[in-house]
Amino acid sequence: MSERLTGIEPIQREPLATQIARRLVDYLLSGQVAPGERMPSERQLAQAFGVGRSAMREAIKSLSLIGLVEVRHGDGTYLRKTDSSLLPQVIEWGLLLGEPRTRDLVEARQKIEVAIAGMAAERRRDDDLAALRDCLERMRRIADQDGPAAEFVEADVDFHVRLAEAADNTALRDVIGGIQALLRVWIGRVIMAGAAESSYQEHIPIYEAVACGDAAAAQLAMEAHMVSAAARLERALMASRAAQPLAANNAAPSSAAAEP
Repeated sequence: MSERLTGIEPIQREPLATQIARRLVDYLLSGQVAPGERMPSERQLAQAFGVGRSAMREAIKSLSLIGLVEVRHGDGTYLRKTDSSLLPQVIEWGLLLGEPRTRDLVEARQKIEVAIAGMAAERRRDDDLAALRDCLERMRRIADQDGPAAEFVEADVDFHVRLAEAADNTALRDVIGGIQALLRVWIGRVIMAGAAESSYQEHIPIYEAVACGDAAAAQLAMEAHMVSAAARLERALMASRAAQPLAANNAAPSSAAAEP
């Protein structure tokens, strides 16, 4: 009987289609295929990746479901044109697959938010505090009433955007504005896992430190929130990955029936 060693987790084997999908995302986002342009054929891609056409077909189907590519029967597969509605889907796919560039965004967000909190404490104005209080009140009300997750996500994102505005630094404000899609995906994943109340409670000391003008306390409170939020995100993603093989197994009979 084998014993489980502390601190060592079994290696998780990913389905081949998932591995191909990750590689396809890298290929498509590398700029070799322009938005709106037709991709190489399924046969060409399968040969280039050294995999079977059936596995390549499943990978393309996955990217089609999240809106990254468009399959036009009889005409080929096209990379969708980039727009505001596509970005969250690409980020969501990246998070689920552990895509390195998205992980880098998460890490960068943690560092940026801590800096913003400290600067906001030093530079905030009365109207900034009023806006932050409004965001907190919306979060509290939604969490208390077990309201729609989407509304909580918007209030949470608004808090961080208003905090960046209070920091009165255009570069940092633009960075936070540019990653709002990431924030919505990240916070949405966490809130769907039932963490609205915890998230709300973690925002209170951030606001209080900013209101008191205590930059050090604001940075500490934000760092604690970021660490906690990142841990919740990781747990949510692990649960999603664990559910993927089950979903695939449940869908297997119908997929097999549809196989030409």
